[in-house]
Amino acid sequence: MNSFEFVAESDSALMRLDKYLSLKLEDLSRSAAVNLIDNGNVLINGARSVKNYKLKTGDCVSVQIPKPVEYRAEAENIPLDIVYEDADLLVVNKPKGMVVHPAPGNYSGTLVNALLYHCKGSLSGINGVIRPGIVHRIDKNTSGLLIVAKNDNSHRILAEQIKEHSFTREYEAVVLGNFKEKKGTVDGPIGRCPGDRKKMCVISKNSKNAVTHYETLCDYNGHAHIKCILETGRTHQIRVHMSYIGHPVCGDDVYSYKTKEKFPFEGQCLHANKIGFIHPSTGKYLEFDSDLPDYFREYLDKLSKIT
Repeated sequence: MNSFEFVAESDSALMRLDKYLSLKLEDLSRSAAVNLIDNGNVLINGARSVKNYKLKTGDCVSVQIPKPVEYRAEAENIPLDIVYEDADLLVVNKPKGMVVHPAPGNYSGTLVNALLYHCKGSLSGINGVIRPGIVHRIDKNTSGLLIVAKNDNSHRILAEQIKEHSFTREYEAVVLGNFKEKKGTVDGPIGRCPGDRKKMCVISKNSKNAVTHYETLCDYNGHAHIKCILETGRTHQIRVHMSYIGHPVCGDDVYSYKTKEKFPFEGQCLHANKIGFIHPSTGKYLEFDSDLPDYFREYLDKLSKIT
């Protein structure tokens, strides 16, 4: 069990206890802070407290974080849309709404659970028992193509291609607003937002370089269907970059201005439609495409009828 102790300074006065902990402990989410408080692992001046306690200057905050219980993902018989498969890897077309790997609140029904059943344990172990085979990820509400490694050697080679930006990743999205210039590039480093660790933002401090190229495919009334090509692969990269330039992805619960959208849409309208890489064993370049899913086409059809 890890223990921490803090003394609240004047700039923390009147801050909620759960928010204070999520800021002081870098790897602790706000929901995890609430769990610690509810379970009696956080004391204020030696006494239990509540999540919405407002700190006072000089308060002594004691925190005990229990050692995590290791979770091992279990195989589940979940259908997969497999675009390509051989002895080294798979290319999977992930549906919108499916989480890639188990995490708090999503320990079953994930892509990893399905892969464990399909591959019968033949997946790379570099990312541990929670993320076997996962070389890169896409968000729960983003659909499209993912590559999965079946062995550690393939995983290392594919991961190196991503690191060197030789990995082709192309997306299609519907965003708010119309562009003056049909093509452009967003070059802005991405890191966690100060004060809200669940969000990412373009920020210079504690960030990583991120580059997204975009092109308008079709304009609608107040919306645009665009193509995005990633040079880098940061968390929420397209969603953050498009919001940063004033064209957030439609339906995005975190980064969009949903009141400005013409039609209600849950989860971002974002699809990973193309992936390309050098095969780790043959050395040949492979590229795969995925048709736009029904939800995406239906949304475009609605937009096309706006006058």
